Amino acid sequence: MRRTAVILAMAAAVGTPAMAAPKPMAKDAKVWAAAEKARPDQLKLLEQVVNIDSGTGDVEGGRRVAAILTPRLEALGMTVEAVPAEIPGLPDNLVARLKGSGKGRILMIAHLDTVFEPGTAAKRPYTMTDDRLTGPGVGDEKGGVVQGIYALQILKELGFKDFGQITFLIETSEERGSPGTRKLIDRLLKDADVELNLEPGDPPDVITVWRKGSNSFYVDVKGRPAHAGVAPQDGRNAAVELIHQLESIRQFPTSGDGLTVNLTLMSAGARYNIIPEDASAAINIRVRDKADVEKVAHALETSAKTTVIPDTKVTIRREASFPPLPNNAATDGLADRAEAIYAGLGMQIGRGGNGGASESALANEAGVPALDGLGPVGGKFHSEDEYVDLKSVTPRLYLFTKLIMDLGRNPPARIK
Repeated sequence: MRRTAVILAMAAAVGTPAMAAPKPMAKDAKVWAAAEKARPDQLKLLEQVVNIDSGTGDVEGGRRVAAILTPRLEALGMTVEAVPAEIPGLPDNLVARLKGSGKGRILMIAHLDTVFEPGTAAKRPYTMTDDRLTGPGVGDEKGGVVQGIYALQILKELGFKDFGQITFLIETSEERGSPGTRKLIDRLLKDADVELNLEPGDPPDVITVWRKGSNSFYVDVKGRPAHAGVAPQDGRNAAVELIHQLESIRQFPTSGDGLTVNLTLMSAGARYNIIPEDASAAINIRVRDKADVEKVAHALETSAKTTVIPDTKVTIRREASFPPLPNNAATDGLADRAEAIYAGLGMQIGRGGNGGASESALANEAGVPALDGLGPVGGKFHSEDEYVDLKSVTPRLYLFTKLIMDLGRNPPARIK
């Protein structure tokens, strides 16, 4: 989702005691060979879906991507259900299920919506340059969607069924806080032992063990319009009052690994020669501690009681997106498994976190162990320079496939 400063939170950096490295899991030659073999087709499918605009709310674009993914999932023996979004103006979500003969019930989550507007893919389509793949949503998160499909394909090719059930949710509104899937996610979590999230990994090769939560506050000001030249004194300038109200958030940091508060949207007025009757602003906050949300709320609500422009009215609204995913033992246990798998390749994976929010926080709150950042490694998300590190594509596919196999055989206990 939206990523502010990416922060590598290795144990030594945060002052926690160093833990013994997990015993490496022997390299699985068959899975590695299958991951290497899948690479050309994996990148071809990625190119295909990146070159279709599917920004949140682009119903037709989302349908076009789903039309490509659905037959591929069905070819893997999965039952695929198109689940209508829970609010209007969004494409259907996809829920694909596969029954096995084992024990672990695995919920995979990815999202096909991006933050980019229609026409973006035509302007800067999928491109492979040196060791980078670029294009709108290539990392966040179409690379993860495609990786999930090819991990399932490898399981099918190898005849692996030692899991109870695999459920793959491909949702369509994550970039807005998943308003179209909240009830669906809650239902799916009730039937899951573990959640694996295909958000991109952070450079240089990091999985996500903590995330900030996301909330938005909206400041709305109602004033009085008047002719800006003939009778400005009759107006009550909502824009000027809004500027005054925004002074209340200057006390909070705009970057860092704790609370951040940032102005993201502003609007005021209708014409250049009319005193603005209405003005509004959106303020996005990211927190690792839920209590910080109330600190910001208190500041905004206190300020709203005092106006500098007479006869204006200030209203504060809030909208919760995702809670934080805190550092926790259940996620660390899953990260241990990931480290052991990677070590079998002679590679080392890091642990970190960032200001981007995701569905893994919902899993954690529901008592389901969750591990995030399992997609291909990338960076510069939500910008024209968004990329995937090409060198990470095959190792990350191997890691994800082996993690499913391990968790299918030995699912973790739920969080108490």
